[in-house]
Amino acid sequence: MKNLSNKWTRAAIPALLLHCSIGTVYCWSLFSPHIKNVFESAGISASALGWAFSLAIFFLGMSAAFLGDFVEKDIHKASLIATVCFAIGVAGTGLAVRLQSMFLVILCYGVIMGVGLGLGYLSPVKTLMLWFKDNKGLATGLAVAGFGAAKMVFSPIINALVPAIGVEFTLYTLATVWFVMMFCGHLLLKKPDGWVESHAKFELKAFFKRFTIFADPKFIGIWLVFYLNITCGLALIHCESEIYEAVGLASMAGLLCTVTGFFNAAGRLGYSALGDHMKDRNTIYKIILISELALTALGLFSGAITGNIVWICMLLLIAVNLGYGGGFSNLPTLLSDVYGMGNISSIHGIALSAWAMAGLTGNQIAGLIVESSASAQVGYQNILYFTLALYAVALVVDFLLIRPNRNKTSTESTETKAE
Repeated sequence: MKNLSNKWTRAAIPALLLHCSIGTVYCWSLFSPHIKNVFESAGISASALGWAFSLAIFFLGMSAAFLGDFVEKDIHKASLIATVCFAIGVAGTGLAVRLQSMFLVILCYGVIMGVGLGLGYLSPVKTLMLWFKDNKGLATGLAVAGFGAAKMVFSPIINALVPAIGVEFTLYTLATVWFVMMFCGHLLLKKPDGWVESHAKFELKAFFKRFTIFADPKFIGIWLVFYLNITCGLALIHCESEIYEAVGLASMAGLLCTVTGFFNAAGRLGYSALGDHMKDRNTIYKIILISELALTALGLFSGAITGNIVWICMLLLIAVNLGYGGGFSNLPTLLSDVYGMGNISSIHGIALSAWAMAGLTGNQIAGLIVESSASAQVGYQNILYFTLALYAVALVVDFLLIRPNRNKTSTESTETKAE
């Protein structure tokens, strides 16, 4: 009973506290219109505002890629820095609204908060896989489900707070709430008793040698599939509320975003738990991509958005949210199956650089497609051509490059399990 309790109090609960806080990065669309109004009311251009979210995702991925070794060695220090950076980033964004400084918005929300996102995302993952070694997918799925559920949980809170106290003080309030949640998670997070790790002294040459993993075709395949899936997801999810408005559901847009937020979280938990029962965990990515490809094709060739076919639009966005979440939760467990647990935080961090690249391309390309279309409604429909092509490429890459291991081996590992 003690071990069962420790699994939850030392791994699952702290992971949820951390991820349910940092996952609110996806609530940006609830803040940005109000921030934009503040700037434009003062006669200040807000054209660069979209870069705050893009850079937050970029610095999330890049901090994870370059600081994976640091997380590997000291999850407590990493989770504490994540807590401080994330809270300062959110509160600093509120200060930027007060000072009407676009540079400060981008610095705080995009850079400082982005670093907190990367460290906070990685910190609990390996710990979870160590505690739940027989159900690694379920464990990581549970954690990143918190990342997906954050939007569902906090969207109604943000929508209630902003009209009541304004966007600036909403940011201050939530920065405090999220700091408390993350700090509690930081205090609780702990690897299993008896787990011993020996880490080599940091050397710059050895650090950069980690990135030679990009010479492995299988890793390239995993990276590309993850990147393409996230790019497509961001392209559609970032304009989800606008799509609902385009098909005549403006009054229900907030509620429907909460519903799809639920499916985003459900995909993270469900797909990863299913992967625990499959001989080749990569089969999950095939299922995800085929479902996304099929529903995108249905939405495209039926003219769902331009024809206001609401039920097809809903099915499409549910499938995209399910697959988007499932792609995240299966990544660390797939990597551990291929490369072992030795340096999983480092390898997972490098793989998350794909998320960074997707953050710079997915929603930005979608925005350009909408701007260059005859109308916004036609633009949202045209995005489906873009995502359909990328889903097809991802599926081909998955079948060609990510082959099952015949003899599972791990990368160099200095970890031993104490008897």
